[in-house]
Amino acid sequence: MPETAPLTSAARIRQAALHEQRTRPRQSTPPPRRGGLRALPKGLLRTARPKQWVKNVLVIAAPAAAGRLFSAHALVQLALVFALFTACAAAVYLINDARDAEADRAHPTKCHRPVAAGQVPVPVAYAVGGALAVLAPAAAARLTSPAVAALLMAYLGMQLAYCVSLKHVLVVDLAVVTTGFLMRAMVGGLALGIPLSRWFLITTGFGALFMVSAKRYSEAVQMAGKAGATRALLTEYTTGYLRFVWQLAAGVAVLGYCLWAMEEGGVPHTGLLPWRQLSMVAFILAILRYAVFADRGTAGEPEDVVLRDRALALIGVVWLAMYGMAVADW
Repeated sequence: MPETAPLTSAARIRQAALHEQRTRPRQSTPPPRRGGLRALPKGLLRTARPKQWVKNVLVIAAPAAAGRLFSAHALVQLALVFALFTACAAAVYLINDARDAEADRAHPTKCHRPVAAGQVPVPVAYAVGGALAVLAPAAAARLTSPAVAALLMAYLGMQLAYCVSLKHVLVVDLAVVTTGFLMRAMVGGLALGIPLSRWFLITTGFGALFMVSAKRYSEAVQMAGKAGATRALLTEYTTGYLRFVWQLAAGVAVLGYCLWAMEEGGVPHTGLLPWRQLSMVAFILAILRYAVFADRGTAGEPEDVVLRDRALALIGVVWLAMYGMAVADW
């Protein structure tokens, strides 16, 4: 007995070790790099989401509304601001994908993202994203104005906080995404020193909230009953609440635009027709048309909704023409 006891103890230790090794959750290892160094630039570009750059066209909103769009100085400044805002957004995407690489590898579609797929190594994504986050505000401070640099820094701080924690906070997540759109609309005015109308800010802010909440509502409707197939936070929202948000935002955006259009600033129009006031019709029709897709639960990315619906695109062109004639005082 004294000789077999140690053997039994050793056997038990080995058995326990083997059991622990078998039951221990496997740690996923980084996937092998695909394509090597030649594929790295393409992977970085894909991670920067070129399709999303169209949102940065909002930088021309304030100058266009003020009639200060077509001058050499304005075009150069707006092109520069567009590039700097795109660099900031790319920095956020790179850092976000690097941070979420492990979780993305377990996702059915996000696993194809370059960082999750191993095309872009995680340290490289962090390094390039961090470099862009530092260089873009520094370039803005040198080439544009301190106000633009401060806004870009605020945008980066807010979006990085969103990636880390704010996207898990009810209502705050909607506010952060909406504020990102509003900052895009503000930065062009700041770059050219254009005073921003309170009605412009209200219309832009609530118009953005309308599209953001309509998109979330559509996601919630489409993914209802599909556990684990959508954003975790969507399970905390009800479709009734998200419907209330986009309806409220649409109403405030319409009211804000109407008040903005009726505001003459003490100078009556001298054009052929009151184009600014008439543009209210096109704006309201655009909101109503967009609401059709929101109500159906098919309002995805705003640019996709506008481009795939000819009627909505046509209404948008008519609105642009009317507002352009109002600015030109035709």
